[in-house]
Amino acid sequence: MQKKIIALAVASLASGAALAQTNVTVYGIADAGYIYSTGGTPPLVNGTYTFSGIQSGLLSGSRIGFKGEEALGNGLKAIFTLEYSLSIDNNSGIGNTQGGTLNARQQFVGLSSDKLGTVALGRQYSPGYLATVNNDPFGGAAFEPQSFLSAQAGNTITPNSAARWDNAVTYTSPNWSGFTAKAIYGFGESSLGGYNNASTSDNGKFALGGNYANGPLNIDLVYQTRQNVITTFPTLPGQGNDINEGYVGASYDFKMVKIMGSYQQQNDKNAVNLDNTVWQLGAVIPVMAASAIRLGYAQLEWDQGKYLLNNSSQSAALGWTTDMSKRTTLYAGYVWTKNDNHSTGNGPVAGIGAPGESNNTFLAGLRHSF
Repeated sequence: MQKKIIALAVASLASGAALAQTNVTVYGIADAGYIYSTGGTPPLVNGTYTFSGIQSGLLSGSRIGFKGEEALGNGLKAIFTLEYSLSIDNNSGIGNTQGGTLNARQQFVGLSSDKLGTVALGRQYSPGYLATVNNDPFGGAAFEPQSFLSAQAGNTITPNSAARWDNAVTYTSPNWSGFTAKAIYGFGESSLGGYNNASTSDNGKFALGGNYANGPLNIDLVYQTRQNVITTFPTLPGQGNDINEGYVGASYDFKMVKIMGSYQQQNDKNAVNLDNTVWQLGAVIPVMAASAIRLGYAQLEWDQGKYLLNNSSQSAALGWTTDMSKRTTLYAGYVWTKNDNHSTGNGPVAGIGAPGESNNTFLAGLRHSF
């Protein structure tokens, strides 16, 4: 009898220890492809700018991540995510011994409740990241027009690194019949303003986002602001003001075709005046069981007060994706970009392109998720 009691006690302790353990998932993406991009050069420069080579993360950024959760009782759980970028084409990222540094996409810890929502601390996505991914025919791919144009414009409403904020606290609501809200504040922790200790307001960031996803319909609304933007010490005249951004995007799946579009503006109150507008339209057309044709068009327009006339960049993309399995995708694409005389002058490959010129980009690659 005594042995049975001891055995039951040991089993009970083992069961309790198992319940208290964190469930950890290792996940990631390995994505690489060939890309060829060529474009005109500025006046007085002969020839063309050309890039030909292998690049990591064309369709989706290559990464490795670890996430987990632990049940704390009463519907509350502790959560964490540690996710890092990898460039699988050139030996940079985790484990690089050539002088590279760790490049975190997101890393945070928090508490989550199905009824009350989630609070998290660390480097996290602003609402503008997921909103642009939701309404993008290529899911935020590096070569997609809205993606690289918004990045070149210096916007934080983009599916790129500018939408990942350090020193951030977030609140994400539960899903209320398809609607989810998110708020984020990233502490500036900057001493560029000339203070002896870090300031929480200079270069701080704040955002609100709302997403409604129900059946075939998706709608996103986002407002983001960078506070008291200071880039040099001592602070120069024309700095220390806010940069405000707004975004509205939507998509609808008709089964035969999924259409989407977005419109966003940036209002820069600093002397550099990076005011701009980016709008885009897209479509995804299913072909057979596992393939799709993807179409995207976007235009970046700078404030005419800064750049006068001929100040826009426009780009169109045509792509093909084929799911070879649930985790492996083949893709190919073509991107055309035309820059006006007072535009940013780039295409999807940094440095390939010039104001007043156009460029063409061809690519093909393989993405595997695990």
